[in-house]
Amino acid sequence: MSFISGMVSSLKNNKRNRKNALDILKENGEYSTKTEVHFKNNATKRQLRDIREKLILQNKKSTQKKVIILLVLLGLTIYFIGFAKF
Repeated sequence: MSFISGMVSSLKNNKRNRKNALDILKENGEYSTKTEVHFKNNATKRQLRDIREKLILQNKKSTQKKVIILLVLLGLTIYFIGFAKF
């Protein structure tokens, strides 16, 4: 019977209205739709392009490293499973 009472209490708890972070901020007056975000440093289009290209290159290298490691581990696993004596 404890299973049923647990299920009922779970359903009751799921019924209540949950507040998200934006609702809480609106109630406390710390959030406004008129607020604008300002940054101290501005980057030129060329700088942004250079940063984007650098990030793309870094992501490609890290993906290649992960794939190589995965393939080596997979090859070793297949090798050891193939020669295992049961």
